Amino acid sequence: MAKVDRRIMKTQEALKKAVIELMSEKNFDEITIQDIADRANVNRGTIYLHYQDKYDLLDKLIETHINELGEMGEWACELEWAEALVPYFEYFERNYLFFSTMLASKGTPSSFRTRLLSSFIEGFKGEIDRASDRNQAINDDVMLQFTGTAYVGVIEWWIKNGMPYPPQEMAKQVGALLGRSF
Repeated sequence: MAKVDRRIMKTQEALKKAVIELMSEKNFDEITIQDIADRANVNRGTIYLHYQDKYDLLDKLIETHINELGEMGEWACELEWAEALVPYFEYFERNYLFFSTMLASKGTPSSFRTRLLSSFIEGFKGEIDRASDRNQAINDDVMLQFTGTAYVGVIEWWIKNGMPYPPQEMAKQVGALLGRSF
């Protein structure tokens, strides 16, 4: 795979940062390409060199975060819940502006929450304890929907409330809850 020019990466990062900053200030529908260009300090045409429109830019930004979370899931499933969740909550903390904007702001496209939930549900597949009797009467789809929705809900709550507990404590608490569920 060809290496991406650092100038291109820098421009794309500036555009992604600009759209998230703008979304924290006003509804996505109200944001124009010119707003994004001005905030990123680039010409309008530069945006179109990289993205079809503002929806494509946002979609690529969401895709980046979903993919990074998915990559964590590849190795995290080998760990105990509390230990596995620490990198996730640290990631949410490092990317607070993105997640607070996408989960807590009105006027943001609702597809992000749906995509985040779907990625976690996919990651939880195979985690249901079928060896003991505790989950025998529970359908896999119900279990996955319940735990995935609860997990996303806790993340939303944590972010909306200004992350009142450190990532390690959140991982410990949520890990204990997920361990009880699965």
